[in-house]
Amino acid sequence: MRIINFLTLLVAVTLSASAFCADGGTRDEAKAMAEKAVAHFRDVGAAAAFADFMKPEWRDRDLYVVAIKNDGMMQANGGVPATVGRNNIALRDVDGKLMTQEMLAVKDTAWVEYKWKNPVSNVVEKKATYTIRASDDFIIGVGAFYK
Repeated sequence: MRIINFLTLLVAVTLSASAFCADGGTRDEAKAMAEKAVAHFRDVGAAAAFADFMKPEWRDRDLYVVAIKNDGMMQANGGVPATVGRNNIALRDVDGKLMTQEMLAVKDTAWVEYKWKNPVSNVVEKKATYTIRASDDFIIGVGAFYK
């Protein structure tokens, strides 16, 4: 009987831990990561920072860094690496919103909201990206999915 209770408890704890890990990042966590990414960009320079943003240590659950040049060219995207080197100036969300253009219009900091496919759930969800004008040439952002 004790073994069954122990196994039941072990399964419950394991399922709870995986459910916790499946939870997405919050807006506050996205903002903090974006601010950290901009500080890193300013410390090490664009090329090193963009390479770093593609590494696992710059990803937390569904939070990841994107960096976009003013012409729309994706410099880093820790969530969708295949977009790096592509021009996303005309990229639209499922509702037709030109989200890259809205991000590039940010002069200082702003939240940009749109709908995007969550890399964890594989479902299109609402997303808010905290976007920071990192330099005259680049914006950096981190987004959080929300209900």
